Amino acid sequence: MTVIEARGLRKSFGSTPALDGVDLVVAEGRIVGLIGPNGAGKSTALSAILGLTSYQGELRVLGRDPWTERDQLMRDVCFIADVAVLPRWMRVSQALDYVAGVHPRFHRARAEGFLAKTSIRPASKVMELSKGMVTQLHLALVMSIDARLLVLDEPTLGLDILYRKQFYDTLLNDYFDRNRTILVATHQVEEVQHVLTDLMFIHRGRIVFASSMEECESRYGEVMVNPENLTAARLLKPIQERQLFGRSIMLFDHVDRQQLAALGDVRTPSISDLFVAVIGNQASEPKGAGQ
Repeated sequence: MTVIEARGLRKSFGSTPALDGVDLVVAEGRIVGLIGPNGAGKSTALSAILGLTSYQGELRVLGRDPWTERDQLMRDVCFIADVAVLPRWMRVSQALDYVAGVHPRFHRARAEGFLAKTSIRPASKVMELSKGMVTQLHLALVMSIDARLLVLDEPTLGLDILYRKQFYDTLLNDYFDRNRTILVATHQVEEVQHVLTDLMFIHRGRIVFASSMEECESRYGEVMVNPENLTAARLLKPIQERQLFGRSIMLFDHVDRQQLAALGDVRTPSISDLFVAVIGNQASEPKGAGQ
């Protein structure tokens, strides 16, 4: 089943385009990373998907128009922003009471089970919690809602590495299943690489790259080229070449692994390496050039 489908999605703020004909498809039961530089259109795309902003073009989320059918849509969608907004005066137990009162699909016992694994206490006020603990509380509340789509916008921004790891471990082990879909927009690509099933790069308001992680692993190869093989390697037309400790590292697209192995040490590129190569090539093209 298709959870999100956009065709020619556009949004401008004044004369500045934020989304410039976005096409994307997200299937059920996937964890999709939406990666892009600042100003690329990530947050605007998420706002359109969540029904928080109007748009031009076609957009369906769980079969609904998010702008005109937002009330119905939000019964099946949850959202975690880059800043967990919870009233500072509220106690943890009151937060549980509130969500239980407003959302019919909230499972309080599940939320209490998540919180039992933390140092957060029911009587604590939000103002007494660290930023990491507030994020843990927010996550416990959201993950205890029986939603079909979870949207995350820089959910671990500003957290230390321990909390960031705990966040994604909890997300993967205690929340995700094949009936749920997760869309996460983040700059911290190294930390989500192990949880993603699919990857999208957005640049200048357009999706310039979309692939499953399995396809990325089979399609791309990165080689630390032996010096005597530089000419042969360049004849294979790498999509990127960079220098590290005096050695050339080249990234190849659709080149046989055995052929690459003859040039030097081969590995699968990280998301960050692939991102830099793809976005770097896009940035060097004039706007409006092919994707």
